[in-house]
Amino acid sequence: MTSPPQPPPTHHAATLSSLTNGYPVEPVNKQVAMPHVAFNQPSNQPRSQNVRNTFNNGWVMARKSRIPSKAWNRQSILVFADFNNFESPRNSQSQRAAERDEDEHYNVNPTSEKENISSSVSVYSLEKPEPPYHVFTLAKKKQLVYIVSLAGLFSPLSSNIYFPALGQIATDLKVSISLVSLTITVYMIVQGLAPSFWGPLSDTQGRRITFIGTFVVYLIANVGLAFSNSFAALMLFRGIQAAGSAATISVGAGVIGDITTARERGGLIGIFGGIRMMGQSIGPVFGGIITQFLGFRVIFWFLFGLGALTLGLILTLLPETLRSVAGNGTIPLKGIQRPFLYTYKPYPDYMVMTAEDNAPKKKFTFTSIIAPLRFLFEKDVFVSLFFGSIVYTVWSMVTSSTTDLFQSRFGLNDLQVGIAFLPNGAGCVAGSYLTGYLMDYDYQTVEAQYRKAKGIADDVKLNKKTLSDFPIEKSRLRNIWWIVLIFVLATAFYGFSLNLNQIAIPLLLQFFIAYSATAVFSLNSALVIDLYPGASASATAVNNLMRCSVGAIGVAFVQLTIDGIGAGATFLLFALITLGLSPLLLVEWFYGEGWRLARTARLAAEEERKKSSRY
Repeated sequence: MTSPPQPPPTHHAATLSSLTNGYPVEPVNKQVAMPHVAFNQPSNQPRSQNVRNTFNNGWVMARKSRIPSKAWNRQSILVFADFNNFESPRNSQSQRAAERDEDEHYNVNPTSEKENISSSVSVYSLEKPEPPYHVFTLAKKKQLVYIVSLAGLFSPLSSNIYFPALGQIATDLKVSISLVSLTITVYMIVQGLAPSFWGPLSDTQGRRITFIGTFVVYLIANVGLAFSNSFAALMLFRGIQAAGSAATISVGAGVIGDITTARERGGLIGIFGGIRMMGQSIGPVFGGIITQFLGFRVIFWFLFGLGALTLGLILTLLPETLRSVAGNGTIPLKGIQRPFLYTYKPYPDYMVMTAEDNAPKKKFTFTSIIAPLRFLFEKDVFVSLFFGSIVYTVWSMVTSSTTDLFQSRFGLNDLQVGIAFLPNGAGCVAGSYLTGYLMDYDYQTVEAQYRKAKGIADDVKLNKKTLSDFPIEKSRLRNIWWIVLIFVLATAFYGFSLNLNQIAIPLLLQFFIAYSATAVFSLNSALVIDLYPGASASATAVNNLMRCSVGAIGVAFVQLTIDGIGAGATFLLFALITLGLSPLLLVEWFYGEGWRLARTARLAAEEERKKSSRY
């Protein structure tokens, strides 16, 4: 059967001319069938017989071309001309014509032909490959995670380094320890509110500028605290300190969301939380040592020096990662977006100018500050965050009451109280690191189950944008049941263990409380970032707002509750409350995916209406 005459294909003229250096290309006497080119064939095997060339005296020499001493036929030149114009030859006019001719002449079914190809041979089609989510190597991603983890360390460090000094502060300022404890409540309130400002700023203007702003505020607050001579000044600058340190967690989570996929995010979130939670471990120890030998004011000079060092690392090494500014890492950075290191070395090879350079940047407005609060009205987000805030509150009450309980029952001095916080800190670090590996394992397990159920081959890369029905909730909550069980049991026995006059027992229970609580925090943080990957800093800020708001209420009343009903009954009550609210996790497990899909459809419809209203 003779094919109808085809119009001459159109190609990228500039590239065609450059390949032939202006020389005319000899015509092809017969119609050209586009060959299937196979790679990865063993050298000792003959070439596949289905590769057919129908050229007849159609060979030309691309003289003085950019590829010297290379023989080109007309079809080869046209293929590369198409490719240079980013038009896949498989979808170009010339390729479509060649495939139609070949199918009609040989009556070949392309689908069945592909199925006959061995898995060891990949058929080469010049389709434009999907760009990577981010071009940074895993080593580079870990380097950035270490930097933002060090920055995130200041929120728990500034909170916990303060606990061993409560007694000395009360004596120095001539106020009761209960009044000094209010500074912890103020710190937690501001810690919850501040990221609601910094988070949207980070998601619209960039991560670097937000980090710089938070650390400038933090350094000023520590200077003020070091010179505070009244309780009012202490309260004021303690709140400013929280405003500067609290957002480092949400901004750091934003950086991780920018550069990682859900598959690799679990392990890096574990590193982020593990380093950050070292503040829980080393903070009270340093606070006890400094308070015992140098006085509590030196604590704030220590934090000032460490904060200045961290700000220097951010300015020197941390590039902007916000995807609306830096894309997937290939857009050259300018001004404040560039780390100082880029000033003394050329741009990496993977940085190229793209159309994203001209993408409009989102504006930072009052609406952008309150907009993240809408996350709380999403059922799946609220359920997850509310239960996490209960766990955080109970853990915070255990931590904030440690100084008074251990000094009164075991007669510890400031240094010994600081050392007594070590099991709590070790539990935080272990919970974060181990949960990171657990999340990676759970994700891979659920992914394997999903591939099997959907019939997706193992070598096919999953695209979260198109596979919105991937059960991300189950991958994050798969092992949370036994973690919550450990938390409930350890909390229930903690208060009663204080009456046994064996300090090792409550310290051991503090380790398990901290381990399980931090594991819940890590799972919550990863899930929130997965639910809102484009606004990870704002979503984490809402997470922080929920936890710290509820936690501040708990910390304000924990001492009154202990004085009223005793430590044993107090923590048993809190354990029962946690147990009673744990069915919320089952609600998220069974209904979370449906709520997420409904939200995705609703937001897509709203976006479509906005587009149609513009035209």
